[in-house]
Amino acid sequence: MLSETDTTRRALLTRGALGLAVTAATAAAASTAKANALNPLAAPDRADPNGSFAGKVVAITGGNSGIGAATAHAFAMAGAQVVITARRDALGKQVEAEIRAKGGEATWMVTDVRDPAQVEGFIAATFSTYGRLDVLFNNAGIFMTPGLIEDIALENFDDMLRTNTYGVFYGMKYAIPVMKAQGSGVIVNMASVAAHRGFPSTAHYNASKHAVAGLTKAGAQLAKDNIRVVSISPLAVDTPMLRESFDYQGFTYEAAAPTFVTPRIMDPHEMAEGVMFLASDAATAFNGMDFDATGGQLA
Repeated sequence: MLSETDTTRRALLTRGALGLAVTAATAAAASTAKANALNPLAAPDRADPNGSFAGKVVAITGGNSGIGAATAHAFAMAGAQVVITARRDALGKQVEAEIRAKGGEATWMVTDVRDPAQVEGFIAATFSTYGRLDVLFNNAGIFMTPGLIEDIALENFDDMLRTNTYGVFYGMKYAIPVMKAQGSGVIVNMASVAAHRGFPSTAHYNASKHAVAGLTKAGAQLAKDNIRVVSISPLAVDTPMLRESFDYQGFTYEAAAPTFVTPRIMDPHEMAEGVMFLASDAATAFNGMDFDATGGQLA
């Protein structure tokens, strides 16, 4: 027999009242559930030198903001030595300082992933500083102004591919020899729900992320060298990039969230946890594949 609480919860679900307008009581109940879809765990705020990634070296592109910054924090809190890079120096220094203030190990450097020489330099600097490279998270990416194919400026399409796709290729190209030489490694590439869908207003973004999925599949053959290559595909994550995109298109989180299978905007730390899982020894069977982090949107 259903309790009054169960009946109330069922009524809420039936009315579609969950989303950003979840009641406090329902949120509290969901947060204690074993299969929790509505309330992500809080990010740790102090580094554990004996954490699950202690002794590991992790390099992250686009590590000065959004998912990249959250992932840098998460790996550092788990004991990893983290090297972060991106184009905006002030933001990168801020992330580095925040990680160190929490007892973590972080090194910041400026890199434009559109330039293969700079990416090669970033990988070389990581190796020369720490003597190895255990995990590369190819996260750097941009989201250009939406538009139909015939309206996309040539320079915008070019910049999208050079950042989102070429940057991933360069990272793989220069990290793989290092990982082969040391006998192990994991490469995690940032894909997207757009790697699986043909959204008409973001053809340039779709193309860049479909290509990332293809690069990831091609990397599966590296298993013989004890290297795994995987990608992760988020949906809508609360990042500066998403806020900029929503503002431009006149969307709001409140309006968008209830339309998703998991009716909320995801948190960057959730994506960081997904990346850490894929990079961990618990994910040894995950190779050459894309990890669906859309909350069921691709189901």
